[in-house]
Amino acid sequence: MDLPVKSLLSSCITRFEILDGYLSDPETPPSALSGEERAYFSDSRRRGNLPLRISPHFLSLIGPGPDDPLRRQAVPRIQELDTTAHELSDPLGEELYSPMPGLVHRYRDRILLKMTDLCALNCRHCFRRSFTGGARGPLTEAQADGAADYLKGHQEVREVLLSGGDLFTLEDDVLLDRILRLRAADPVGAAPRVFRLCTRIPVVMPERITDALIRELMKTGPHWLVVQVNHPRELSPEAVAALEQFIDAGIPVASQAVLLRGVNDEEEVLEELFQGLVGLRIKPTYLFQGDLARGTRHFRVPLLRGLELMSRLEGRLSGLALPVYAVDLPGGGGKIRLTPERHEKEGEGFRYYRGFDGKLYGYPLEV
Repeated sequence: MDLPVKSLLSSCITRFEILDGYLSDPETPPSALSGEERAYFSDSRRRGNLPLRISPHFLSLIGPGPDDPLRRQAVPRIQELDTTAHELSDPLGEELYSPMPGLVHRYRDRILLKMTDLCALNCRHCFRRSFTGGARGPLTEAQADGAADYLKGHQEVREVLLSGGDLFTLEDDVLLDRILRLRAADPVGAAPRVFRLCTRIPVVMPERITDALIRELMKTGPHWLVVQVNHPRELSPEAVAALEQFIDAGIPVASQAVLLRGVNDEEEVLEELFQGLVGLRIKPTYLFQGDLARGTRHFRVPLLRGLELMSRLEGRLSGLALPVYAVDLPGGGGKIRLTPERHEKEGEGFRYYRGFDGKLYGYPLEV
């Protein structure tokens, strides 16, 4: 019998004492947490930071040792409390393009709607960490109706990105209600808008994906599922089964990954990840350079190293398996493709790229 979403989420690890016990290893006394991890939990600066939240499934995938690539994504360490001058609380400049709470309209033909601020796994590299955490709650009926009214006044919008947080932390009835309210704004006499379902749930809490959910989603399409997968080990048998439910039901699946130091910044790891995704009928679309979110410096890969990795992957992967290497320019410049010759100038430790608005934005060469 399928468990309610609330029960699944209540099983997530949210206290470091419990986490310590789950990660305990009798071979390495006196405790499971590493020195860097324990230092984080002992530091008062962590109050107000992105809370700890790890799903039991993702925890079960974590291997031994503090440098396990899945553990690095899930368990905070002291470096997260150190910030640099160019890191931002809103690194993508979403507030600049937010005509109403929760809605971002940066590009002419698509909007992003934050369905909730709750995730089943609080990724430690999260760029939306000032929003995520579970204190705000789901998009209300009134907010969904307001977004629908906005869509009625913007017929040029052809895609709606449902993000968060993670939309699949919503109960089925709430999620489907919000989708139907948005569907009411589809243009009359024209093709319905495409909804992108942006999520980590299939790989961090695959038991959330049920036959009943898929059946109801099929009634409210067209949808594309866009799943973030950062390491080959995230493609567990359970995750594969969850993703195949979407694919077999006719919902196309695309993937994104974030280039993360100590997680996937080796060409062999990325090659295995992208080829594995293609083998599952999932198209890798983007490999993102790390955003300048506060407290994520220890995850960012130097820009030139990222370009070098992509150059090597171009000789190892087909066009089907090779994603676009991209960055969301800090401060609101939008998403651009990163290539060795794309920048317009370089100086004082930054490379400058022209955003979709025609302005120059700098990204640091070093982390």
